Amino acid sequence: MLTAAQLKAARALLGIDQRTLAETAGLSLPTIQRMETSEGTIRGNVDSLVKLIAALDAAGVELIGEGATSKGGGRGVRLKG
Repeated sequence: MLTAAQLKAARALLGIDQRTLAETAGLSLPTIQRMETSEGTIRGNVDSLVKLIAALDAAGVELIGEGATSKGGGRGVRLKG
């Protein structure tokens, strides 16, 4: 699962804007905007979520899920090592 905060943080780590992420993921700009304004976990079309997560993964972002091993605990994002 991906949260709006994780999505914003991932974009910030990559130094890209919403439009660039939309183009990279093969999604529309309004879709990315809607996802980022979601409260908590992003809900949406499964295909869109898969495309988004794949694009972030390909760009070098690792999503840290709730309960995953992380020094700080909780959800987050980091660049792949």
